[in-house]
Amino acid sequence: MRLRKLTLKISLIMLSMLVWTGGCSTQPSLKDAYADDFLIGTAVNVRQINGEVPQAETDIITKQFNSVTPENMLKWQRVHPEPDVYVFEPVDKLIELAQKNNMFVVGHTLVWHWQTPRWVFQNAEGGDADRETLLARMKEHILSIVGHCKGKVQGWDVVNEALDENGELRQTGWLRIIGEDFIEKAFEYAHQADPDAELYYNDFDMWKPSKVEGSVRFLKNLQAKGLRIDGVGMQGHWDYDYPTNEELEAAIEAYAGLGLKVMVTELDLTVLPKPERRTGADIMARFQLTDEVNPYVDGLPDEMQQKLAQRYAELFSIFHKHKDKISRITFWGVDDGSSWRNNWPIRGRTDYPLLFGRDYQPKPAFYAVIEVVKSNK
Repeated sequence: MRLRKLTLKISLIMLSMLVWTGGCSTQPSLKDAYADDFLIGTAVNVRQINGEVPQAETDIITKQFNSVTPENMLKWQRVHPEPDVYVFEPVDKLIELAQKNNMFVVGHTLVWHWQTPRWVFQNAEGGDADRETLLARMKEHILSIVGHCKGKVQGWDVVNEALDENGELRQTGWLRIIGEDFIEKAFEYAHQADPDAELYYNDFDMWKPSKVEGSVRFLKNLQAKGLRIDGVGMQGHWDYDYPTNEELEAAIEAYAGLGLKVMVTELDLTVLPKPERRTGADIMARFQLTDEVNPYVDGLPDEMQQKLAQRYAELFSIFHKHKDKISRITFWGVDDGSSWRNNWPIRGRTDYPLLFGRDYQPKPAFYAVIEVVKSNK
């Protein structure tokens, strides 16, 4: 009975969308629906930027979103693989696409402990570089990347995932070699490179009460030192059963209370069984592929489509409620087929975490998200 009610609810939402668009086949747009509230973004990959995907996939990017984030092309190992080598062509194409379509561009990411080449942290003998050498490399990298994109990238994820679950600094090469002020230096260099760009701190599990408490303390400390920091990114690699609505709202209010813009930066909701009770987005987490953890190879059952739609509706109801605090919601991917969730934390799975399916058509979750703002208006 519950499934039938959920199915009827989503069916009515889809019917209402036809009425809203005058009974024609015109598809509503996320960016238009939320134009008065916050930016709606997506992460894009190199194949999409190079035009190596169907036109329908490109159309989703340009018609549905008004913000873009490079999924991998600005991470250190891709853009600066060797000491004197920079690969700017992909991001230049992304910027060109954004400028043609009046999109806000977010640079992701300048300082992170993963997807950074080993040479960055090493001396000529293969041991740890010293503090001054690593600081010089960080500064040169940030000034070069941000300088190249100055005036074209409006916001930067300056530091990514530097905190543990209790809000203390994560043990990384940056912390071990430079010390706790590596974050201060990163923000200082980014502001120096482009004084007009917005600067963000980005991390996962930013909804957990213990991490909220610790990260608020951490962010206050940065502000007390006079650093330019404009916003905090709450990565949204979530499940349909976490975070709770109360935890999410409390986190949004806590970060906004610091005078910071709040962004949900990497939104995707897995519908697959968890290999263990874990949250977050530690890219080193890897588990074995089995039928039990990959149950929907042939398609997502209607029951799960309804659960996903209902959860997306709940989340966007919260986002819309706090539209005075939230500046951007960015989905981490364009469609289910291009989502990293298919290979994390288990390689080779078939996941359905986004609003558009592998056929590039909107899912019930898409209409549920549109219905949130339609109902409120």
